[in-house]
Amino acid sequence: MRTFAKRMFDKLWTRKTQLALAVRIASAGVAAYVIAVALNLMLPLWAVLTSLIVTQMSVGRSLKATRDYMLGTIGGAIYGGAIAVLIPHSGEGSLLALLVLAIVPLAFIAALNPSLNSATVTAVIVLLLPTMHHSNPLDSAIDRVLEVTVGALTGLLISFLVLPSRAVSQIRVNASKLLELLSAAFAELLAGLTRGLDNDALHRIQDGIGTAVTNLHATGLEAERERTMHLSSGPDTGPLLRTIQRLRHDVVMIGRACVVPLPADIQARLARPLADVSKAIVTYMVAVATALRAGSGPADMAPVDAALHAYSEEVAAVRSEGLTRGLPVDAMERFFALGFSLDQMRQNLNDLKRCHGNWCTNAEAAEKIVADTPEKSAA
Repeated sequence: MRTFAKRMFDKLWTRKTQLALAVRIASAGVAAYVIAVALNLMLPLWAVLTSLIVTQMSVGRSLKATRDYMLGTIGGAIYGGAIAVLIPHSGEGSLLALLVLAIVPLAFIAALNPSLNSATVTAVIVLLLPTMHHSNPLDSAIDRVLEVTVGALTGLLISFLVLPSRAVSQIRVNASKLLELLSAAFAELLAGLTRGLDNDALHRIQDGIGTAVTNLHATGLEAERERTMHLSSGPDTGPLLRTIQRLRHDVVMIGRACVVPLPADIQARLARPLADVSKAIVTYMVAVATALRAGSGPADMAPVDAALHAYSEEVAAVRSEGLTRGLPVDAMERFFALGFSLDQMRQNLNDLKRCHGNWCTNAEAAEKIVADTPEKSAA
């Protein structure tokens, strides 16, 4: 029983961020309901639902959700209340016409700016609720704004006070996952130089990387929003995100060069150097991912430099011996594109080393990482 309990605890602990979000959402819903009832709001339901919507994974995301939902609600309440008061209507036919007049322009605005999609829902509620409760549209609009305000402020306050999660800490986790995905893709792509890769294999290798990049950049925006409002501290997220994006481009370029295997004689000469390059780069990227997640350092890049240097020397020897003569034009292009991409990757890994130093929580380790990194802008 104790072993089972420990195993379950370990599994939950690996999902502690998601568990904390669940606790925050539950707290926000309960608090919003209690406050709405205490204030005698007409429909506490909307306060509860709003609090659930604005309570997000990070404080930065909660700030954006609160701003968007409040703007949409206020805009929808003003518009819905205005047309309900200014345009006389009685009977179902006129109410349907008014409903179309409310929905069409707001739905169009929401299509242009999805962050305002709550405006359409609010306008419909303001129009239809008075017919159910025999109240006037102005009171309906005011009640709706009050209910949403209570829910939004409650959710935002809970995001700050109950197990708060900062986007800066999520940057570490998301960046680490993406580096691990890139390292796995890089290893498989280089292995394709000896057996080739079809389009399905390339798509499978890239599967998930694009989504991970999108999530990382979204988290970066949230982190910068927190930094701007002085809600969290930490290094600028831009250099790290841009460096990882460039590493992804390197992997894409290497993938294009590895679609067709190298000629047999060149394979025999470059198999060992390429295997060493693959092992060194994968080991380094995984080490940086692990250190970045833990806020520790450093990761040794010397094996990467040594492996790439050995590969360059072997390529020079292959060329001097004339093994590349007579290669088809497309094969020659892929051969030289691979060398260029690996050189670009070396530079971007140096930038990653500097970014790792900036994100390292150990000051001495951070200084060592930055001091050992060649001078080059990470921007």
